[in-house]
Amino acid sequence: MGQACRDAGMTIGTIVTRFAPSPTGYLHIGHALSALAGWRPARGQAGRFLLRIEDIDRTRCREAFDAAILEDLAWLGIDWDGEVRRQSRHLADYASVLAGLRARRLVYPCFCSRSRIVRESEAPHGPLGPVYPGTCRNLAGDEREARIAAGENHAWRLDVGAAARQAGPLTWRQRDGTVHRVDPFIGGDVVLGRRETPVSYHLAVTHDDHAQGVTVVTRGRDLEPSTHVHRLIQALMGWNEPVYDHHRLLLRGDGRRYAKRDSAATIRSLREEGHTPEAVLAMASS
Repeated sequence: MGQACRDAGMTIGTIVTRFAPSPTGYLHIGHALSALAGWRPARGQAGRFLLRIEDIDRTRCREAFDAAILEDLAWLGIDWDGEVRRQSRHLADYASVLAGLRARRLVYPCFCSRSRIVRESEAPHGPLGPVYPGTCRNLAGDEREARIAAGENHAWRLDVGAAARQAGPLTWRQRDGTVHRVDPFIGGDVVLGRRETPVSYHLAVTHDDHAQGVTVVTRGRDLEPSTHVHRLIQALMGWNEPVYDHHRLLLRGDGRRYAKRDSAATIRSLREEGHTPEAVLAMASS
């Protein structure tokens, strides 16, 4: 397979978009729509389109799916600029950010298991899942340190109340020009890192969008609630604020979103059935 990337210079005002799939399965038709949502504006405005592989989940990511992502995009004719960024190679960078937030007392260790939170929590189920009730937020410092030193499994959670007070009122801007007020409490004290997954999606994606100079974040409407969390992290870290383009979702005949388990809708299966790249792109755009 030939290298499907282009080297292009970046100038002031250049639009920079990205496609950031996780290698946990084959790309499906919904991924094609998401890739096009970033690729077309970048190519139409002489900008840059970046490919990022979000492979921080060690339990689910596979090298075979990583290779398949590049192959499927190349077959579709969707090229990218520069080297592919793989998050698994930048764990030290994320750890440094997390350490900085710890030093500022904006995160705290949480020793509650996922099952315990679901089983015992009376907190409401928000758009990002169960809202953590803050069980470990007020643990004494010496107890925290003793439990960590003893090797007790824990996650690092963002103290949203403290973070919101430090950041102040925030907004995020959609590409159509609409401005939305940030609700920092939409997901509660979200996890920013775990032992088995050293960094969470929220921290890694905001770090990388800043590090890569992304100016327009293109992703599905289902991820819009996460934007409230991401703007808060950006403000805390002094990172660049991109514009957001939350695109429509492709739905199956039964009204549900496409998922990686829908093998009949993967780019690979459509290709094997004899569909042309043009036909698949048309399906994603319909």
